[in-house]
Amino acid sequence: MAQKSQEKGVTGSAPVVDEPGRVRNVVLVGHSGAGKTTLVEALLAATGTISRAGSVTEGTTICDHDPAAVRQQRSVALACAPLTHQGIKVNLLDTPGYADFVGELRAGLRAADAALFVVSAVDGMDAATAALWEECAAVGMPRAVAVGRLDHQRADFDETVALCQRVFGDNVLPLYLPMLGDDGESVVGLLGLITRRVFDYSAGLPAEVREPDPEHLPAIVEARNELIEGVIAESEDETLMDRYLGGEDIEVEVLVEDLEKAVARGHFYPVVPVCAETGVGIDALLEVLTSAFPTPLEHDLPAVTGLDGSPRDPLTCDPNGPLVAEVVKTTIDRHVGRVSLVRVFSGTLRPEQTVHVAGHGMADRGHPDHDADERIGHVYSPLGAALREVGQCVAGDICAITKSGTAETGDTLSVKDNPMLIAPWEMPEPLLPVAVVAKSRADEDALAKNLARLVAGDPTMRLERNPETHQLVLWCMGEAHADVVLDRLRGGGVDLDTEPVRVALRETFSVASKGHGRHVKQSGGHGQYAVCDIEVEPLPRGSGYEFADRVVGGAVPHNYIPSVDKGVRAQMERGIVAGYPVVDLLVTLVDGKAHSVDSSDAAFQTAGSLALRDAAEKGQVTLLEPVDEVVIRVPDSFVGAVMSDMSGRRGRVLGTEADPAGTERTFVRAEVPATELVRYAVELRSMTSGAGTFRRSFARYEPMPSHLVEQVRKEHATRAGH
Repeated sequence: MAQKSQEKGVTGSAPVVDEPGRVRNVVLVGHSGAGKTTLVEALLAATGTISRAGSVTEGTTICDHDPAAVRQQRSVALACAPLTHQGIKVNLLDTPGYADFVGELRAGLRAADAALFVVSAVDGMDAATAALWEECAAVGMPRAVAVGRLDHQRADFDETVALCQRVFGDNVLPLYLPMLGDDGESVVGLLGLITRRVFDYSAGLPAEVREPDPEHLPAIVEARNELIEGVIAESEDETLMDRYLGGEDIEVEVLVEDLEKAVARGHFYPVVPVCAETGVGIDALLEVLTSAFPTPLEHDLPAVTGLDGSPRDPLTCDPNGPLVAEVVKTTIDRHVGRVSLVRVFSGTLRPEQTVHVAGHGMADRGHPDHDADERIGHVYSPLGAALREVGQCVAGDICAITKSGTAETGDTLSVKDNPMLIAPWEMPEPLLPVAVVAKSRADEDALAKNLARLVAGDPTMRLERNPETHQLVLWCMGEAHADVVLDRLRGGGVDLDTEPVRVALRETFSVASKGHGRHVKQSGGHGQYAVCDIEVEPLPRGSGYEFADRVVGGAVPHNYIPSVDKGVRAQMERGIVAGYPVVDLLVTLVDGKAHSVDSSDAAFQTAGSLALRDAAEKGQVTLLEPVDEVVIRVPDSFVGAVMSDMSGRRGRVLGTEADPAGTERTFVRAEVPATELVRYAVELRSMTSGAGTFRRSFARYEPMPSHLVEQVRKEHATRAGH
């Protein structure tokens, strides 16, 4: 990140507030390409935060400063862009719309108190956006809808509103209607439904406000009646509906006040038409953001505990309370170092303050539990990549700190004398494995260093060093996420390749067999002599390994019997036919020979290993593959396709059940070989238009089909040949 506030046309000093009531934290949500980042640029330019709006295609926007975002021309990371309008500071949290970056989206939801859904008037919305609306509804988050891209020739505002009403449900109603120009195509203004005024943007911002033309009145009256009925239905004044139905013309001030209360409570969802390129509707949207969306004082705060999990009193959004803040995003900048985006929930964060940094519960993602006291250096107001120094950050506000030694995404910052932990937000499980290989020893060192930085900032990525396949596997959310991770590694100076992910299989004997191991080397001097005969029997699945001794007459001296056992175990760990561990086996030592001088522990270990290999050549060794239980959640319309696809993956469908949340979605339960799930995260998303999700857990090992066993053997032989 750069620290120059003049970067990309940033003007003026950073906005600073001293009380939570003057803050609004708004996360922008919508599918990729809906126009969220472009809308943020228009809002920043309209409020004078930047001198002119940047362009996504030119890579000059405030929020898309990541090189990967510029290259892909889409957001890949959460970005914060504060502005000030009528004395209110609005922290706009721009999130990626692509499903792979849902971790960034969830971080934005955590930091926000309200959500602005951006829907394209051209492309509508995807299933993931609809699912996210349900998620926001479940936690009661206030929402509004901005219908954008009105300047496009295929834009259809009425159809987009109808789509939102079908998908989002009740009380999704427009506050304004688009007004066309003389050409009958371009949108030049808005028709205000509550005020019954025309807002004409022909001369730019601010709009000229005037009385509507006669031809506008029928559309205004019809839409206004529906809007007023929706607002009054949510009013706390029970007499208002009777007055309205009795023919009384309700005062605009009363309607606006009830509207704002209903929006802040999360009971009413206004729709505002906007055109980021021409400025139409930008001031109307700013009014909704500042007047209708709730302050941090009105939003429930996350639960907290002590470091040991002991209960603590609920937080209050009080600048004078104990400091409790959360790192919602971490980036590693090559110039500044570690940059942490922080939402303050309680207290006030100040420069030179000593805080306790705590991160617990993410060890399975490569984030060991950690606790440390650190001194905060400077406190900044972030504007995309620009950092502008400020004197404080009060409860309810968002800021950035730099050069923390330990802070990672999801960590809690609190007072060192009374440290606390904030309950973590739900983090999706990464389900797409990518195996990476450094090209040289120097690249291995650079890879380790860069991976540590990436893991610190991206809790949706899991790092696995598989001891069985000897692969370094990055578990990602999808192909786009993997591309960004690999780009960042290569940008950090790592020369690497990817290779096919190998699933950790098992080997086992399918029939009983006998093996003879002879290790004799006698060429003068101290030699090596060990001979052993074993019998091998397969055991039931999950039985493990057993060793028995039936040697009679001291053919194998008692002190060398454990050596045979050790040699057999070592060979089982190395594998026999494909390099995978051998399991579920009873090995019985039945005979052997020893030499009074040349026999040794090492010699009998080697003989035991050779005996097992000989038994494998004489018998039948097969491969076992892990079978996972998967639970797939999809819209009802995709159930048939998903079940059919399961059959093609050698899967067994165990059953289906309706989502108890009543969301027209179905859970499909199945058992599938893990080898068939390597790319399922990508393929399910393609199959269900991004609406399908799944989780998996290991069930057991089962025999692999013979034709696949042969394929694995050939691949192992090829690798061994190299």
